[in-house]
Amino acid sequence: MITLYDHPLSPYAQKVKIALREKGLAFEAPLPGGLGAGGAAGEFVETNPRAEVPALVDGDVRVFDSTIILEYLDDAYPEPAMLPATAAERARVRMLEEVMDTHFEAINWGLSEIRWFRRAEGSKADALTAAARRQTDGFYAWLERQLGDRSWFNGESFGWGDLSVVPYLNGSTGHGHPPPEGSKLAAWLARANARPSVAAGVADIAKLNAGAAMPDVAKLVEQGLFKREYRDHRLEWMIKSGGLDVVVQGLERDNIRFAPDFG
Repeated sequence: MITLYDHPLSPYAQKVKIALREKGLAFEAPLPGGLGAGGAAGEFVETNPRAEVPALVDGDVRVFDSTIILEYLDDAYPEPAMLPATAAERARVRMLEEVMDTHFEAINWGLSEIRWFRRAEGSKADALTAAARRQTDGFYAWLERQLGDRSWFNGESFGWGDLSVVPYLNGSTGHGHPPPEGSKLAAWLARANARPSVAAGVADIAKLNAGAAMPDVAKLVEQGLFKREYRDHRLEWMIKSGGLDVVVQGLERDNIRFAPDFG
């Protein structure tokens, strides 16, 4: 059976789980230990030396990075294909994925830093939240144009383009900022969330939230016991949105981290 190292809140892992379910592939999805403090080890880190989810094990094959995992799944298990048929359409949805992964993701991540981890409070939090809302509105307008008159971002049927967008828009909705009511984008999101493959991922999040009482993660951050990873695009977002002092403070308190060295 396929093993997918997972965290239900990771949009990158959500993308892969949607593809696995669309393809009807059985998988187990363990949550690796040590993610929050940067102390992950064992087979998970052997599979992904960056110590990030998702990481996939399929027999002797080990693959990390959500995009590369999606490519592997379409190569190894081609039916149903997640990518469109033509070169131009494949390029279009791959660009869509790139934008969502490296620009949109950082906005929701930054809002989590403010809301859950309390990296900023008062006027600073208000300013960062306002920047996030303004940026999200811009992406919503762009996504509306990308969708156009299509039923799905992928074209005639649900696929790569859609699974690349839905985790992030659900994340924005969770932050209280859904797509504009009555928009084509909002109608698309409702259709996407009705698919069993997407609904199962939403159920994974609900199950996580309904489990054992969640710790005060902001307090853990303050104590240096939880270190969120400032990947390149996240660091860029925080700085360009007015949070340079948040980064400096995190470095001084040693409660942010970057990708580990390979070795």
